[in-house]
Amino acid sequence: MNLGFFIILGSQFLSALADNALFIAALALLKVNHAPEWHLSMLLWCFTVSYVVLAPFAGTFADSMHKGQAMMICNGIKLAGCLGMLIGAPPIVAYALVGFGAAAYSPAKYGIITEYLPHEKLVAANGWLEGATVGAIIFGTLLGGFLSGQWVEGLLQAHSIGNHTLRHYFSAPEFAIGIIVIVYLLAAWLNLYIPKLNVRLKALHLSPHHLIKEFWWCVKRLWRDPQGGLSLAVTTLFWGAGATMRLVVINWAIIWLAYSMEQATRLVAIVAFGVAFGAVVAGKWIPLKKAFSVLPAGIAMGFVIITMLFVRELWLAASLMFFVGWLSGFFVVPLNAMLQHRGCMLMGAGHSIAVQNFNENLGILLMVGAHAMLVKYLSTPVDPLTMPQVVIDKFTASGLPPMHTIIIGFGLFVALSMVYITRLYKDGVRKGIMHD
Repeated sequence: MNLGFFIILGSQFLSALADNALFIAALALLKVNHAPEWHLSMLLWCFTVSYVVLAPFAGTFADSMHKGQAMMICNGIKLAGCLGMLIGAPPIVAYALVGFGAAAYSPAKYGIITEYLPHEKLVAANGWLEGATVGAIIFGTLLGGFLSGQWVEGLLQAHSIGNHTLRHYFSAPEFAIGIIVIVYLLAAWLNLYIPKLNVRLKALHLSPHHLIKEFWWCVKRLWRDPQGGLSLAVTTLFWGAGATMRLVVINWAIIWLAYSMEQATRLVAIVAFGVAFGAVVAGKWIPLKKAFSVLPAGIAMGFVIITMLFVRELWLAASLMFFVGWLSGFFVVPLNAMLQHRGCMLMGAGHSIAVQNFNENLGILLMVGAHAMLVKYLSTPVDPLTMPQVVIDKFTASGLPPMHTIIIGFGLFVALSMVYITRLYKDGVRKGIMHD
């Protein structure tokens, strides 16, 4: 991997770092504003819906110009959403604008890797890319949690301007958002040094009818491809489950382990660290032609999630979250590389990533939306005789989310879905349409 690849990687890392730090800061801002608990799920839902709505247009946008230029434009949109949140726009609306920029950014950031490297390096490159993305989740989550947390809140209370403390002018989450603006600016600066590749650019069609028709043709072609369709099924499940997992872990840590919001975000970071480790291992040891050999790890991940209900100690919770992350990263990276390879061959890098984003984020919308509805409609009253005070303080008004139902149902859904996908793969091998 040369310098150009690492410039691309660095730009993507900083942009993803800001996205994830902003998510935690926006969660904290919702809590400061005393928003209902189910708004936390809707924050992520509103971010993700842009990926689905923009999918027919994002691919052709990315393929119509050099990918570095597209990434620069999209960073500007993200920055606008971040600034909007800072000046008082509703967090859900402002984060939806950030999602708009992220949806257009994604085909460019993945497409440039496919254009820049030969296919035999795609698994290794995806190991780097997923490792960097998950590293951004780790450090972004920790950064957002720290800047929005009690230490910064105390610092703002301790310093004054005139007759008022800094806390009088802005809260810790608002301070965090101001720092995140700087991170987006750094990502935009690195965009300036992304190499311009000698690739054929496609005309940007402005007709919605043409773009939707072309996109739908790409969707059908990728799903009907034996290797591409199976890879797409796995990555759709992975990203839907991964987004829901972040919310499940935060609720589990706050309710089951009686952690603060800042402590809960550390467990999310440990999951992400495990994903990064699993991604690096897969990138080193699993070649593209053996991508489907990792399917059993997805089955195991679903059953391991259920064991969260038997954990109370911190060290065991951290170990379990790392293991869940490791399984996730190990099984998704080879299949993501296979999907990119097949998609690039069938329809071009930008269009392929747009189709992938559409399906994966549709999965996120469905699973996160289901989680939000479960939290809203199945919440039970808090019992002050059995729950610690931190839980009583947080959930007296809104009730207690049904942790047993959510965790067991979520784990079984992941495991049984992967069992079904594995069966489809074995049937394909037996019929000769898949390679063992």
